[in-house]
Amino acid sequence: MLNSELIPAKEANSKWLMVVLHGLGDSMEGYRWLPSVMGNPRLNYLLVDAPDSYYGGFSWYDIYDNPSPGIERSRKLLFTLMDQQRKAGYHTEKTFLFGFSQGCLMTLETGLRYPYQFAGLVGISGYANEPKNLINELSPVAKDQKFLITHGTTDPLLPLKKTKSHIDQLRTAGVNIQWEVFEKEHTIQGEEEMSVIRDFVKKNMKIRIEE
Repeated sequence: MLNSELIPAKEANSKWLMVVLHGLGDSMEGYRWLPSVMGNPRLNYLLVDAPDSYYGGFSWYDIYDNPSPGIERSRKLLFTLMDQQRKAGYHTEKTFLFGFSQGCLMTLETGLRYPYQFAGLVGISGYANEPKNLINELSPVAKDQKFLITHGTTDPLLPLKKTKSHIDQLRTAGVNIQWEVFEKEHTIQGEEEMSVIRDFVKKNMKIRIEE
């Protein structure tokens, strides 16, 4: 079980949801600012802590050894969390997944393998683990998913070239990814980047409403 906290939408009875996955060494506490900056009254927010303790925060997988076992474990935990949200009335089709760094990787892992279509998936400053294996294991709805993936030109932890090569492989395989690059390091680039994220969310909410 993953530790999580639901922040209710300002719009009563709304079932739109954004699940928020933090980066290495952070926690849900690092994203309490997100609802006010997003400014979307329809969105509920589910802030989630990764399963492993890491220097006062949490980690989704081991960065010092083979990351794959931890990634697979965390993906299964996120699948269970998504299933729980569906049972609670937050259907995946009205759910956005938002992840930074390690959370971005877990957003890609979950979005491309979970058997239900999300409203949209936002990954910031991350990468894909073993993209060739990921492509071989795409869910039946993976190519219907809509991703926004962003990265920084001067990211000292995850070089742009490496992440772009991963994203290019996924796009060549038919994954629908909006790829945006910002002049930034390993961070979220303030209003410039958040405006792109807000637009992506609003656009995909509108698509879902009209379907």
